[in-house]
Amino acid sequence: MPRWLREPLLHFALLGCLLFGIDHFIVSRKDDPRTIVVGAEVDAEARKLFAASRGREPDAGELKALRERWVDNEVLYREGLALQVDQGDTAIRERVIFKALSVVDAGVKLPSFDDELLRRWFESKRNRYDEPLRFDFQEAVVSADASESAVRAFVEALNNGTPGDARAGLRVFKGRPRDNLVQSYGPDFAKALEQAPPGEWRALSTRDGLRAIRLDAITPPKAADFETLRGVVLQDWTDATLADQRTAAVRAMGKKYTVKIEGDTK
Repeated sequence: MPRWLREPLLHFALLGCLLFGIDHFIVSRKDDPRTIVVGAEVDAEARKLFAASRGREPDAGELKALRERWVDNEVLYREGLALQVDQGDTAIRERVIFKALSVVDAGVKLPSFDDELLRRWFESKRNRYDEPLRFDFQEAVVSADASESAVRAFVEALNNGTPGDARAGLRVFKGRPRDNLVQSYGPDFAKALEQAPPGEWRALSTRDGLRAIRLDAITPPKAADFETLRGVVLQDWTDATLADQRTAAVRAMGKKYTVKIEGDTK
């Protein structure tokens, strides 16, 4: 393949032209203006872009999600054209969509609320606010022989008075939440660390083999207080409520359109 055909900028330009051509073709069709046709060219381009970014073809669920996103944008685009927000931007689809979404935002309003409503929302999302179980611990990372026998022998030496940094790099962790330990080391490690006596080096199993670990302290979980976090809860509730309203508004606009997927037998 000639070098100029492999240039990323050329690929970007070609993809941009292709996407513009697809949009122009679909919008300019003489079909019912209330009908949105998801043609084979949309699926083909979606598959191509997905494969370019992920290195594989999208599965059925991922293709469905890509279609829905395209339809949402098409609804916003057509509503933007109907509201004539394309003045000066007739060839720039993204700006029309953004302007249409701005019109949607202008009609979004928070419902009335009181502390009782905020408390119910807070309780339903309590896992966001409660302080989790936390661990302070040290890990002596063996730099040479990391076999099971070597790690166990090293742990024994540490408990007999050998400095933790004598033959390894010492890592100190403060306030690590339990969920983070599960992600980093595995559930068995988190359970073993929770049961370990503080101040004693132990060889604990992780996803990557044995590690020399010493538990320093455990901070018990603490339930969040609504009164203390009321301002934070109010902002979180506001953001979530407005986001839900925006999505609902776009989907409501989309109900006036009939979506047809060419070649879909399901």
